[in-house]
Amino acid sequence: MANILVVDDEMGIRELLSEILGDEGHAVTAAENAQQARELRAQGAPDLVLLDIWMPDTDGVTLLKEWQRDGLLTMPVIMMSGHATIDTAVEATRIGALNFLEKPIALQKLLKAVQQGLSRGQEVVRPVSMYHPRPVPAPVQVDEHASTPVAQTYTSSGVSGGIVSAAPAPGAPGAASDSLLFGLSFDLPLREARDAFERAYFEHHLIREGGSMTRVAEKTGLERTHLYRKLKQLGVEPSKLSKKG
Repeated sequence: MANILVVDDEMGIRELLSEILGDEGHAVTAAENAQQARELRAQGAPDLVLLDIWMPDTDGVTLLKEWQRDGLLTMPVIMMSGHATIDTAVEATRIGALNFLEKPIALQKLLKAVQQGLSRGQEVVRPVSMYHPRPVPAPVQVDEHASTPVAQTYTSSGVSGGIVSAAPAPGAPGAASDSLLFGLSFDLPLREARDAFERAYFEHHLIREGGSMTRVAEKTGLERTHLYRKLKQLGVEPSKLSKKG
């Protein structure tokens, strides 16, 4: 788990990067301009900075120069831009930037660059900063000696009667809660029944994996971008379900 500072004037970019990196277990702080970034850096050095180049008050390259001049460039910095030229990227690297990502940023490139940056940053011992890591969800406890298995019940919002429920698999008395079948009402229209099942299916995996989108994507066989869209469509909120884990 690392403390990452995201600096970008676009709210959508800040939110997306915060969500993705948060799902990876990192503690993310966001700044919408260079002045906020200066203030946050003055309070402590993060483990990594994702810094946009084109910002309205001060551009990212100028801010990078300031940090280098003042001896504050003690953490890996990855530059981001959708309009920068090769010369700009080369200049940023010369000043001290570790990497350069072109927008729109591909997910795998982002995660790889972050991993490389954090690996490089581990070579430097940093002081304790203002950032606080997110708590790790406690594992689900299952009583293996109980006569009745512990089961979690899922309700599907928007469908009355609690039509989706979790139950032990047939023929497996005492089965743990991660071996479940979902009972659905066959009186529902096909689309509602399918949505109810999918909602319960993803809720189950999100709780089981502590809200980690990466592990849920691997478990369900979906690309992360597809998984994000699917959960939004179903009205499932990973952040709330991770707390239940």
